[in-house]
Amino acid sequence: MAPVIVPTTPFNDQKPGTSGLRKKVTVYSQPHYVANFIQSIFDVMSGSGDDGIQGQTVVVGGDGRFYNPEAIQIIVRMAAANGIGRLLIGRGGILSTPAASNVIRKYKAFGGIILSASHNQGGPDGDFGIKYNTGNGGPAPEKITDAIFKRTGEITEYRTVEAPDIDLDRLGASELEGMTVEIIDPVADYAELMESLFDFDQIRSLFRGGTQGGTQGKQFRMVFDALSAVTGPYATEILEKRLGAPAGTVLNGTPLPDFGGHHPDPNPVHAHDLVAAMTGPNPPDFGAASDGDGDRNMIMGPNLFITPSDSLALLAANAHLAPGYAGGLRGIARSMPTSRAADRVAAKLGIPGFETPTGWKFFGNLLDAGQATLCGEESAGTGSDHVREKDGLWAVLLWLNILAARNQPIGEIVRQHWRELGRDYYTRHDYEDIDTATADAMMADLRAALPTLPGTRIGDAEVKTADDFEYRDPIDGSISKRQGIRISFADGSRVVYRLSGTGTGGATLRVYMERYEPDPAKQDFDSQEALAGLIATADTVAGISKRTGRDKPSVIT
Repeated sequence: MAPVIVPTTPFNDQKPGTSGLRKKVTVYSQPHYVANFIQSIFDVMSGSGDDGIQGQTVVVGGDGRFYNPEAIQIIVRMAAANGIGRLLIGRGGILSTPAASNVIRKYKAFGGIILSASHNQGGPDGDFGIKYNTGNGGPAPEKITDAIFKRTGEITEYRTVEAPDIDLDRLGASELEGMTVEIIDPVADYAELMESLFDFDQIRSLFRGGTQGGTQGKQFRMVFDALSAVTGPYATEILEKRLGAPAGTVLNGTPLPDFGGHHPDPNPVHAHDLVAAMTGPNPPDFGAASDGDGDRNMIMGPNLFITPSDSLALLAANAHLAPGYAGGLRGIARSMPTSRAADRVAAKLGIPGFETPTGWKFFGNLLDAGQATLCGEESAGTGSDHVREKDGLWAVLLWLNILAARNQPIGEIVRQHWRELGRDYYTRHDYEDIDTATADAMMADLRAALPTLPGTRIGDAEVKTADDFEYRDPIDGSISKRQGIRISFADGSRVVYRLSGTGTGGATLRVYMERYEPDPAKQDFDSQEALAGLIATADTVAGISKRTGRDKPSVIT
């Protein structure tokens, strides 16, 4: 049957952000909206390589949020009309983002289409997203997303076929207009990869009868909150079935279209079930959570929240304890707003440390070139060269491997690390859904003031340097400008201001504050207390409370 050519007109709002195109479900459900964007992806893909996408394999899956099945059916019919040879789709339309990256790499697919709005809320009134990943398994670089956006402004038609919906819940292969559609187990390949990286026998021993720090008679306990999102089936299979954690270790383990009303962002504000379990008398020894699409993580010890920046540094310092990293790390990369704790580990290990813009796509070249092994972002994303996405459950498993190998409580491991390398007191304040014009004006005024700030005093703080972060990729030489305003002070502390590119409503201003403390006697303060002066300075410099009318941030992490 010949493809059906459907006339259409462009939408003017289909510019991908740092991780795909995210919009409200009500926007995506407009007639032609999904089709326009998918056709634009296919058109750009067709211009890549010798034969484009003709006959190629493409991976499709998502986090199970509302509108996921409907979008997949549109993609299937359009893929057949555009000459794709094979689709690999996770059963039920489910594939976590790191699992999708692994499938792309394992089966040498041309690329993948991932349906997710990550940690954003789901449901009929929530968010939806579409992201294109290239053949290395990672998010498309800016030159490709820019080409996709350009194409969305030119599109006049899209191609599809008339066919009934495919059964997303039945494993196996079928044919659609000459294209093979294969429904795969979404967990199996990922679990196999994790077994190749970590010492599952050692972790099983921890769950079976291990103790922490020689405390006799105290069984190791953990809790993992999947937030009713995509990681639930992965965590249940790996933690409970393969590693022997007791049934019930995984909370909220069934993916739901609205995430069960949860906001699937793993932080102390939204992961309230985890926080409740890990605080108070007799909490478990280890706690963790992941987000909507499974690429972020939150780590806790008993009555202890471990910041993502500290987690990255600690994982890098101890990665050699896991079989997959026993040969050492080639380098560590972090996003610019992430604390400099990982830099201290890199210096100790004598390996390169890289500072990139926010967005996992910026790590791809470093990983592909073998320059970095571990990467991380302060926004709770951590990963390695095993895939080309951040990976929430991977981070949890590496932590478990470290705990099993060191036989120490997690709090002791953290404080020992601080005593040796110092503590980077760190916090991020998010001001969500502020007026876009107000946010843009605030950032513009900050940029205009940058040349005059060095040498000035703001309260007790003297500004040493001030700039707008610009990144030159050390592999391909590409330049990314205006990646965040950095203000450093004479005492070594710093403040970073960024507008987030992952929201769908209004603007989100993120303010990051960091201060290094080498003295062990001063390393046990609450971060908000230790950074109180810097927090006030950050507000004064940007005029946040005056401009927004907010007396406090929406979220503090």
